[in-house]
Amino acid sequence: MKGIEIISTGAGIPSKVMTNDDFAKIVETDDEWIFTRTGIRERHFCEGDENNLKLATDAAKQAFERAGISREEVGCVVCATVTPTYASPSTACLIQKEMGLPEDIPVLDINAACAGFIYGLEVARGLLSAGDKKYGIVIGVEQLSKVIDMTDRSTCVLFGDGAGAAVIRAEEGLPYDNYLGVKGGLEIYIEGVGSKSSTVHMDGKAVFRFAVAAIPKVMNAIFEKSGKTMEDVDHCICHQANARIIDHVIKKYKAPTEKFYKNMEHYGNTSAASVPTAMNEMWEKGMIKTGDNLMLVGFGGGLTMAGAMLRFKGEEKK
Repeated sequence: MKGIEIISTGAGIPSKVMTNDDFAKIVETDDEWIFTRTGIRERHFCEGDENNLKLATDAAKQAFERAGISREEVGCVVCATVTPTYASPSTACLIQKEMGLPEDIPVLDINAACAGFIYGLEVARGLLSAGDKKYGIVIGVEQLSKVIDMTDRSTCVLFGDGAGAAVIRAEEGLPYDNYLGVKGGLEIYIEGVGSKSSTVHMDGKAVFRFAVAAIPKVMNAIFEKSGKTMEDVDHCICHQANARIIDHVIKKYKAPTEKFYKNMEHYGNTSAASVPTAMNEMWEKGMIKTGDNLMLVGFGGGLTMAGAMLRFKGEEKK
């Protein structure tokens, strides 16, 4: 199996912003109640012609344009989502068509909830290792606004829409270590196709307990596999579900706060889009430099957990 590195990133963010004060007009809540418990103040929702597919395509196109490669060099497209615009065809199929990518490459959607993007990296690595092309496009995208129960104040304030993408390069010898796992359960679930009511259901306390244990478990497994430590990590980009979860991990590792990026304040929990959109925002702010070692960690419905340590090898933001 080849190793992989990040070449470029992109994002697709809806135009509509829903603040905590907006939710206070719908359910019994307020900005202080939401922010102190989650770290979230606002999130983005699709409106008009915006949907999961458009966000994913926008993110993939942006990452591809920044990568500076040709369409013929793309060897796979992997899209992680639990809220596709179509149950079939896959979002990845429609991205391939929209972007005019080669027809002789594997493209597919996967569902690993909030760990989906990192699962997608491993799926793409396997596909590229089996083929003769070096580059793949991995997308994490969600339109969670369409599966929110707006009468349930414990869940409706948490989620947002968005998409993030990365172009990766696969090659023998590239430094790459990962961990994929699951603790099967229905602590978070959405009813399937054909259900009369398909909305997010979540046992928040159970999910919180799982998350604060899962992140160190994933990171420790990667450190053990790679022989590296927290000192070797330039940036740790965790799933942006709750600020208190990330604060717990920082305290556990006695790590510098600046190593752990947070942006849930402005985007909420965007599930599979969370890690790649945060990574893209960091790049756009000039925070990620060429050669930086990134630790990516996701956790969510399933209950899935995943992590990857890999290098950012793209150009720095000018």
